Amino acid sequence: MFGNDIDSREDSLHMFRSYYIINPYVKLLDPKYKTESHQYQWIINAKTIIEEIPENEQQVEIPKYNLIPINEFDVYKDSIAEIGLSLSSRPANAFTINPLIPDAKPLQRCCRAYVEVGNGTGKLAAVMFGELAEKALGHSAIDFMNHTREPSKPPNGSCISFSRKTTNLYSLVVFLCITSYFLGAWQRGGTTIPTTSSLVSDACAPAVLDNLEFNPRHSLNDTGETLPSISTSKSYPLCDVSYSEYTPCEDAKRSLRYSRDRLIYRERHCPEKSELLKCRVPAPYGYKNPFAWPKSRDLAWYANVPHKELTVEKAVQNWIRYEGDKFRFPGGGTMFPNGANAYIDDIGKFINLKDGSIRTAIDTGCGVASWGAYLLSRDILAMSFAPRDTHEAQVQFALERGVPALIGVIASKRLPYPSRAFDMAHCSRCLIPWGQHGGLFLIEVDRVLRPGGYWILSGPPVHWKKYWKGWERTREDLNAEQTTIENVAKSLCWKKLIERDDISIWQKPTNHLNCKVNRKLTQNPPFCPAQDPDKAWYTEMKTCLTTLPEVSNSEEIAGGELAKWPERLYAIPPRVSKGTVSGVTAEVFQQDAELWKKRVSYYKYVNQQLGQAGRYRNVLDMNAHLGGFAAALIDYPLWVMNVVPVEAKVNTLGVIYERGLIGTYQNWCEAMSTYPRTYDLIHADSVFSLYKDRCEMEDILLEMDRILRPEGSVIFRDDVDVVIKIKNVIDRLEWDSVIVDHEDGPHQREKLLLAVKNYWTAPAPDQEELQTTT
Repeated sequence: MFGNDIDSREDSLHMFRSYYIINPYVKLLDPKYKTESHQYQWIINAKTIIEEIPENEQQVEIPKYNLIPINEFDVYKDSIAEIGLSLSSRPANAFTINPLIPDAKPLQRCCRAYVEVGNGTGKLAAVMFGELAEKALGHSAIDFMNHTREPSKPPNGSCISFSRKTTNLYSLVVFLCITSYFLGAWQRGGTTIPTTSSLVSDACAPAVLDNLEFNPRHSLNDTGETLPSISTSKSYPLCDVSYSEYTPCEDAKRSLRYSRDRLIYRERHCPEKSELLKCRVPAPYGYKNPFAWPKSRDLAWYANVPHKELTVEKAVQNWIRYEGDKFRFPGGGTMFPNGANAYIDDIGKFINLKDGSIRTAIDTGCGVASWGAYLLSRDILAMSFAPRDTHEAQVQFALERGVPALIGVIASKRLPYPSRAFDMAHCSRCLIPWGQHGGLFLIEVDRVLRPGGYWILSGPPVHWKKYWKGWERTREDLNAEQTTIENVAKSLCWKKLIERDDISIWQKPTNHLNCKVNRKLTQNPPFCPAQDPDKAWYTEMKTCLTTLPEVSNSEEIAGGELAKWPERLYAIPPRVSKGTVSGVTAEVFQQDAELWKKRVSYYKYVNQQLGQAGRYRNVLDMNAHLGGFAAALIDYPLWVMNVVPVEAKVNTLGVIYERGLIGTYQNWCEAMSTYPRTYDLIHADSVFSLYKDRCEMEDILLEMDRILRPEGSVIFRDDVDVVIKIKNVIDRLEWDSVIVDHEDGPHQREKLLLAVKNYWTAPAPDQEELQTTT
């Protein structure tokens, strides 16, 4: 074990304990390190799956087999013998072989089922022996030996082809090393998520379903109709490299069709159905997996976001530096050249950032999101957003750093968040004209701020008397802007807490009792008429003040008081306790929390990498409901973007924010406002049942392929009929996948589909064909 791999395993491997180990890297042993007679070494790295064998569990007896070359099978034709067969029913368990091993090339020539070598990497599928194999294939070992003199293909879709070769093969010692693991996993009923390329071809895909016994149990759907057969005719080509940073709803060319007034052209403008891409967006050539958190806060690979513009434009502001093949983020910003940590410490002098009362924040015009990045160490979760504009790739840098972010702009539509969502809002020289358009933009900040929440402003026009020359603006202009902002804030009933040095802070009232009294004197802006304050998907902003929930006295907090973090996560949210969320009671909330603890525990069993701290950082829950999935992962170094689809029966995003989590609204018939390769893990619970007959399944899956990193994982959860259709499509996206049973057993119609996107990139600039690496 080497380098960081030791750190990640130090708490999981112990002396004198037994483990199942799968997916190590096997290579020839360097003679200078050789102390024993063996020829190969096993390297355990981040892709290796390790499962401890409990002391009270009956150990799986290692099979006693003499492994022989395939070209000698016919010697045993007339005797009772067992033969090792590679089954496509276990494609998830892949084993990497270095192609330099002498056995690799002969194996490729003689037996496609055992090993396939492509682009310098060998793959070995799972192995089953004896009666288990015979039962699964419907043939005895002797039957197969009778056909070793000429190629044959067994029935049931099993991809096994034996042919007699004169090449002398060495004993397949590697098989014996992993046989006990596979037999143990099979007997235990467990399944592990694939981490490397599967050996399952299209012709083998039905065999996966047969062996998991989906077809016998669910051969008919609820209407009694036979399920459609899986078609393998359509494939999804690779997009041109020019689409490597394609954001469909923030496309620069399309945006030119729209008004430049209030930056409307930088809002979401999605392609029509006829304009949708039907290809797979490539990663740039040389793409590497991002650094693990917290290292990623400070470093990113240049190849992943190949843009140097900000290193020049923001050089004196300490945003970002280019160093060899990496970018370094010193933590600076336009208004905090001494670093985000020192800047946040200054804010902490006026707002208590340590007692858990501040948990969620929003950063408008976030740059590379250093403010949000350094708040994370204080247990404060910031939603950072900025438009896709001349500051090329700022949100992409934030995501590459492992910081929550979305592409977005305050223009004419509400921000895609519910009312009363954030404890704190921030603008550091974000260039938003807060005083213009009747204070419309500040009114929107008021809508998403919690009662008693804070708005922090640094940069123009704050402290203009000191900086006006450097800002290249007149004193009169800056004074007028500051006066306008002060007046708008006062009209919203905000209280100015402090203006010191470069920072000004206002506080929203905890209720509107006094504000309503003041409205009798002035009607600017008026209170909004009856409306849904949480509706925020393509909803027009209005110059009216969103009314806070009613209170009985001036000391009461409108909407209910929130618990401090971390108690907030599992405390009954005020929206639930007050009965404002249809169908969600305190009891329902608590049951949901326990359900997701159980489900996530099962997820960790079938995808053991989910339990490995650092394997995933950026996580997306496409149908989050009450945020139970994210809550169950709270102890891991990751963050979850909780999406509440606008088509959901109940709008629960306000509850998610009241738990101290973050999220957004989304219509999955459209692209998400984020860059390609944003997420390491995507969770899709009943998404495709929800969007049935609303839009094409393949379009949603292509969008998932766009926003998923190479080697990223997906957990689908849906009805078995839907899961089978999903698998059909993702097979043609060249994802590896396996279907496993529900946590409550095989008799549940709901199934899980675990998938991994393979690693591939655009070609090198001087190549004509796409280079893929697995």
